[in-house]
Amino acid sequence: MTDRAVRRRRQALFLLFFLPGIALSSWVTRTPDVRDQLGLSTGQMGLVLFGLSVGSMIGILCSGRCVSRFGTRPVIALGTLLIIAGTLVIAVGSAVPSAPLVTAGLCLFGAGMGGGEVAVNVDGADVERIAGTAVLPTLHGCFSLGTVIGGAAGMAATAAAFPVPWHLTVIALIATGMLVHALRAVPAGIGISAAPSTPGRSPASGPAQRSKPQVWRDRKLLLIGAIVLAMALAEGAANDWLPLLMVDGHGLDAAMGSLVFVGFAAAMTLGRFSGTFFLSRFGRAAVVRASAISGAVGLLLVIFSDNAAVAATAVLFWGLGASLGFPVALSAAGDSGPDQTARVSLVAIIGYIAFLVGPPALGFLGDHYGLRSAMVVVLVFVASAILIAPAADTRDRTATAVDVPQPTAPSTDPAGHYQRDLS
Repeated sequence: MTDRAVRRRRQALFLLFFLPGIALSSWVTRTPDVRDQLGLSTGQMGLVLFGLSVGSMIGILCSGRCVSRFGTRPVIALGTLLIIAGTLVIAVGSAVPSAPLVTAGLCLFGAGMGGGEVAVNVDGADVERIAGTAVLPTLHGCFSLGTVIGGAAGMAATAAAFPVPWHLTVIALIATGMLVHALRAVPAGIGISAAPSTPGRSPASGPAQRSKPQVWRDRKLLLIGAIVLAMALAEGAANDWLPLLMVDGHGLDAAMGSLVFVGFAAAMTLGRFSGTFFLSRFGRAAVVRASAISGAVGLLLVIFSDNAAVAATAVLFWGLGASLGFPVALSAAGDSGPDQTARVSLVAIIGYIAFLVGPPALGFLGDHYGLRSAMVVVLVFVASAILIAPAADTRDRTATAVDVPQPTAPSTDPAGHYQRDLS
């Protein structure tokens, strides 16, 4: 590829990461309004949000195989189209109003994000290989930047009492234009697996596949999984509940609740764009510990302070703390021993379980005890990550230090490629 083609492709990937960030934050900032229009309790809203988690898990589990067979371009296109379709279904569901329709829209939205995110990371890793420069960290920063801009627009729409259906429809139309423009620069055929299979044996029965279950025997890897669970729960709880937490728990109006979420997203963006600087100077363990401390301090003040201004400011610490935990822990898992694909897959699954189970469970607790009290669960998990942060320091581990045998050949699974490059 020419330098110009690589540059256009990289810019297209930035846009394809920016797009879901805007769409997600547009939904999040309008959750108080949607909740009121549907007439739901906090627990019932948790069930609605469950659709997003289920869809995300389905997309993540299916995407690697689809990329391996069809390449990144069609998977990116399908994933983004599902995001757009889900946004439109949510808009219709809030207009009717219909909780099942909103849930279905969130499921489509989650499936599109889960599937498309894997594919765009595979493509980003290929651009890194061609260009010889880091691309993936900036991609994830662009997603966070999208959440800031989408959140700011959502806050303005909330303050102006702009109808939710019209707001989400506008976002869907903008996303459609972005997709049409960006997809032209993404080449076909990237990520298709060309590895031949041995006669009489499927590729799935190779050494990497046989060794995958044994990673459960590595204690340090399980500790890394615990870090991911804690930090993924902290991020997911904010994404699903922060506006409602500030509205119901601290008495802010819907517009101010959206503003607080924008602050959280901005802190996440800052943390992700500056993460490489701190990692290169202090190492993973120190960064994970500092992140967990920041997240715990933020959660502590949000939960126990009765001053709304203090709680809103504390959200910035929460966002900074949650920004790096997941990607840094995934990187640590990849360096923890042989068979990186199996190791990163295991840790990623633990993280997605936190996204799947955590937010709805917090909704049920919030229905009985209030959202502020429900966040104590998140605080306990994040505080535990402070103690186990040294597990993220895996750079010097050797293959003899773990219980998993060295595979005879490297894995070519596109999903594993994505997960290894996520940090």
